[in-house]
Amino acid sequence: MKNERRDEYQKALTAFGDAMKNFRQGKNDRAEEQLTTFLEKYSDERELADRARLYIKISQERIGKSRERMSLKTEDDYFYYSVYKMNQGDLEGAAKLLEKARDLAPKDGRAFYLSAELACVMGQTEDCLDYLKKAVHLDKLYAILAQNESDFEPLWEDKKFKVIVKPA
Repeated sequence: MKNERRDEYQKALTAFGDAMKNFRQGKNDRAEEQLTTFLEKYSDERELADRARLYIKISQERIGKSRERMSLKTEDDYFYYSVYKMNQGDLEGAAKLLEKARDLAPKDGRAFYLSAELACVMGQTEDCLDYLKKAVHLDKLYAILAQNESDFEPLWEDKKFKVIVKPA
């Protein structure tokens, strides 16, 4: 049973990855089609399905299908759209979206961790360290991730950074 579940998840991951390849290449019609098919087959893969819905909306906006602006409602919506904005180079836009994600889920460390990463990339060291400290406080896993994340490389020798990511 466990192997079947893992195989099904791997199929879902592959299908999602194929759709995202077309999305990144700007093949928005094809990406929307693949993501819609993905949702029909793998809607039980909650995290991937949430992301697929968001990328469908983005694809529709790109090709002019969506008459209304994308409505972001959940912390996941704001989080994943901020990732998209970061990948598009809109760092300020991503920062605003992450602020909303943090407000909606103040006990979820991932928005704080991504905010720390974004602040580091933007050269905002103190903000970076504040966000990272909050993320690590919420989940110790983020300390391990930060030690290996190349975006944090400028801080790897910083004393404050080392204190935050130091194993307990």
